[in-house]
Amino acid sequence: MRRHAALMVTVFFSLLLLFLLVVRLAPAQGQPQSSDIAGAVPEKGGQEQSGQYEVVRDWPKPLTSLPGHEKWTWGSPEGIFPQNPNRIYVVERGELPALTRMKNTPIPQFGPSLSFPVNQAPFRNASQGPVSAAPGEGGTGETPGGPGFLGKDGIDYRWEHNFLILDHDGNIVENLSQWDKMFKRPHSVYINPYDPEKHVWVVEDARCQVYEFTNDGKKLVLTLGTANEPGADGKHFNRPTFLAWLPDSTMFVADGYNGTRVAKFDKSGEFLMDWGHKGDLGKETRPGYFNSVHGIAVDPVSQRVFVNDRENHRIQVFDENGKYLDEWRTGDPPSHIYSIYIGSDHKYLWAADSGTWKMIKWDLNGKFQYSFGFQGDAPGGFWGVHQFGVDQEGNLYVAEVSAGRVQKFRPMRGADPAKLISKPEYVAWKE
Repeated sequence: MRRHAALMVTVFFSLLLLFLLVVRLAPAQGQPQSSDIAGAVPEKGGQEQSGQYEVVRDWPKPLTSLPGHEKWTWGSPEGIFPQNPNRIYVVERGELPALTRMKNTPIPQFGPSLSFPVNQAPFRNASQGPVSAAPGEGGTGETPGGPGFLGKDGIDYRWEHNFLILDHDGNIVENLSQWDKMFKRPHSVYINPYDPEKHVWVVEDARCQVYEFTNDGKKLVLTLGTANEPGADGKHFNRPTFLAWLPDSTMFVADGYNGTRVAKFDKSGEFLMDWGHKGDLGKETRPGYFNSVHGIAVDPVSQRVFVNDRENHRIQVFDENGKYLDEWRTGDPPSHIYSIYIGSDHKYLWAADSGTWKMIKWDLNGKFQYSFGFQGDAPGGFWGVHQFGVDQEGNLYVAEVSAGRVQKFRPMRGADPAKLISKPEYVAWKE
């Protein structure tokens, strides 16, 4: 009898323990599932290949999963901006054929001992080359869509999925295809942090224009610049690249690939002034001279304007009216900064370097702090990060023109805040 009672007690406590264990491990309703929970920073080993972030696998969902797109994938994503973790804007240059890595094959027609694809390297640059993503020929001093681009529509590329909205899981929730014909080379995408209506801005470099849309992307509110007419005044740009705002919504336009200036507009889009002169490409050291104005950021506290003088490998710093204040060198070639960013900490400037494949952190006086990243098309690698952004949860998003993809990274548990990119400024809106 005692044995039977003891057995029943043992069974009861075993079942109770099992129940408590299941309750403890099961996620509560509305809480993150296991796929949303980041791994911890390793206490031993590792090398911070992706800094103290981990890549979110299978994000976004492949274009090949869409009906009619089974043979097509992402083209050359140029811009990405997270309004919040469930609403991420992307602009890209159409689609490219979906290919898998082919067998390494000798190519004696180009020379002895050569083969393609090269081992341990990506096999396709989505952005550069005579048959890459349309319209090709997009570098400094070039005219996109020129005679050097040999790509054939429907074979080498398709002009679809240029302006998208993704959700938390990487699904396309909006394909704003009504604007496809207006775009030729959509370059970056933003929401002004000081705009309570959360209007969306897209910089179109090939047509020399900047567009302002309603938040849902359905209405074009404002157009700056004259289509297909390069210039350098209040009504013309010369292949603009990026934007930045002061707290009163004064806007600065980095202008641009072929332009050599910063243009300043008021909150209504009225031209105020500009500054900048054409420099000696790759050699310029004079203040206020530029070659490829390819990145801009504003510190709202000091109202300093930080400008990426890309081809001269330096960051130049000005006051809001173009008075030169400071500069620092970003690194020797192959360093090639694509975009810059100042978060809500107002202490650091982060940059995406396409030449060294790293995300780089300086303080606002130019002192190097930290960098991370590795080159490649493996998940978590970087190849041509063109624009990047951070959401309210601290997730990092990157648009890679060369790799032909966008990626999402989440901070690891226990991450050092000094090794994470600061969340953006949220003033007029929070989500």
